[in-house]
Amino acid sequence: MRVLIVDDSALMRRLLSDLLGASPEVEVVGMARDGRDAVIQASRLKPDVITLDVEMPEVSGLEALPILLAAHEAPVVMVSALTQAGADVTLQALELGAVDFMPKPEKNQLAEMRAHADLLISKVLTAAQSRVRRQRRTGVVPAAPGTASAPATTSTSARPATPRPAPAAPGTVACIAIGISTGGPQALSQVLPLLAPPMPPILIVQHMPGQFTKVFADRLGRSCALSVKEAAEGDVLQPNHAYVAPGGRHLSVAGPAARPRVAITDDDPVSGHRPSVDVLFRSVARHFQARALGVIMTGMGRDGVEGCKAILAAGGSTLGQDEATSVVYGMNKAAYLEGAVKAQFALEDLAGILKDL
Repeated sequence: MRVLIVDDSALMRRLLSDLLGASPEVEVVGMARDGRDAVIQASRLKPDVITLDVEMPEVSGLEALPILLAAHEAPVVMVSALTQAGADVTLQALELGAVDFMPKPEKNQLAEMRAHADLLISKVLTAAQSRVRRQRRTGVVPAAPGTASAPATTSTSARPATPRPAPAAPGTVACIAIGISTGGPQALSQVLPLLAPPMPPILIVQHMPGQFTKVFADRLGRSCALSVKEAAEGDVLQPNHAYVAPGGRHLSVAGPAARPRVAITDDDPVSGHRPSVDVLFRSVARHFQARALGVIMTGMGRDGVEGCKAILAAGGSTLGQDEATSVVYGMNKAAYLEGAVKAQFALEDLAGILKDL
């Protein structure tokens, strides 16, 4: 996979090049010092994947991203600082169409980045297999000096022919559980703002580090008619509320049937993840049985497949995002192939399906 590295730090450019170049599956074809240089080099080198720093002089990563996506359609992995400000900008980038992100440690950057070299390589290789989906924007994206402005669009993929699943009978769903990973921030930022009361409580597992999930929930909440928050131990599930699993901790449902509440635990990873979609879905199946709806969406791996099966076994319903509108058709593909979802949906249809519950 041909990779272009973009970072204003010469030391970080060299480190990323060394780490990625150690993989026989990766070839670093160029390095750029800022967003403007990235646009020029991407045009010349035609990379398969771009790693993009967030904070850079002249043209930042956030400013360069829409230009890169519109002009080159190469998947982008953001490389960002683990700070609240860095998390907010990174999430903006993911909503605009970046495929994934790699956090830069605040301390001992060289040692910590080397320790996570396998994760970096995995993210780049996954990005190379992903589908670029740009967020809908109006107007013209400002170009870097010396380049043409590029109109932004909603997606590079064609509108799917997936038939819209029939919704459950109105009033029969008491809880919606959503499992999502790579491509999730962009997908959820398109779906949740379209939902409005009345809605059953929504529980979300998004694979994401702990430093990002509160910022993520707060960003969603600012654009939604529903109340969105990072889930906390003891939260009582309420209609018209969405609860996002805190990064690095499992989210499940506990308490009496008449007053279900959030349980947050630090148990071992399940299906390779903490939080795990399987943990959430199994608890929702136990608690709500036939009144549970599981929705499994874009992401790498198979987390959530067994949880979908548990919801079906309890009499509930499951839906999976289709291939055409997924950034990575992985978790949802595995669930579909194993018969763990009743029907597939296009991302653009999901809000309408949920509003019909």
